[in-house]
Amino acid sequence: MEKRFENKVVVITGGAHGIGLATAQAFRREGAAVCIIDTQPGDWFVGDISDQKTLEQFAAGVISAHGHVDVLINNAPPPMRGIESCSYEQFEKALNIGVTAPFYLTKLFLPCFSKGASVINISSSRDRMSQPQTESYTAAKGGIAALTHALAVSLSGRVRVNSISPGWIDTTGTEYTGPDAIQQPAGRVGKPEDIAELILFLASDQAGFITGENICVDGGMTRLMIYHGDHGWQYQPDGPANPQ
Repeated sequence: MEKRFENKVVVITGGAHGIGLATAQAFRREGAAVCIIDTQPGDWFVGDISDQKTLEQFAAGVISAHGHVDVLINNAPPPMRGIESCSYEQFEKALNIGVTAPFYLTKLFLPCFSKGASVINISSSRDRMSQPQTESYTAAKGGIAALTHALAVSLSGRVRVNSISPGWIDTTGTEYTGPDAIQQPAGRVGKPEDIAELILFLASDQAGFITGENICVDGGMTRLMIYHGDHGWQYQPDGPANPQ
């Protein structure tokens, strides 16, 4: 049976774990050559994407080895720190990882993107909702969501650019029940494969008329309105709402 991404070259940042790993496995299953950059030691390019020279070295290696890129997935997560503890340098690094690196990798690969190429940015449902003390992560995820539609317009007719905003995606294999599950209309916590399968679709020819979009994949969590007393949740003035 023909594989959907035979002879395609896919680049994934943060591809050693979680959503990135599930996505790498899915593309390999479909015949693609997958190039990963991650800070974890392993059989891939090991490096910090907040560093300009590292990005340039990684991109040069991909181009030298393959000559073209069909799919770029900007997945590496920025650190999450809040206004009370986050320094200037830490906030700057979060933006470098979450916004600057996706922009610069797209720029570096622009001359060698194949016809019909796709850039897929991983944002977060935190681009539209927040918890306390999450400013560095939330700002970066909001930034990449906005960067997505800007790039889609600038690269019109050359490269499609979309973003995905995952909600709660468990990467530990834990099976959640009770309030953790039912606070999401889908009735469960998400899995990395839920995001990987959407990435495959967005990268495919079947999604050829989709660009500049942000798709929230959160089991409906951001659509469920919860008031005090709903679904077993009670408001606690000294802390977050918790199930009883």
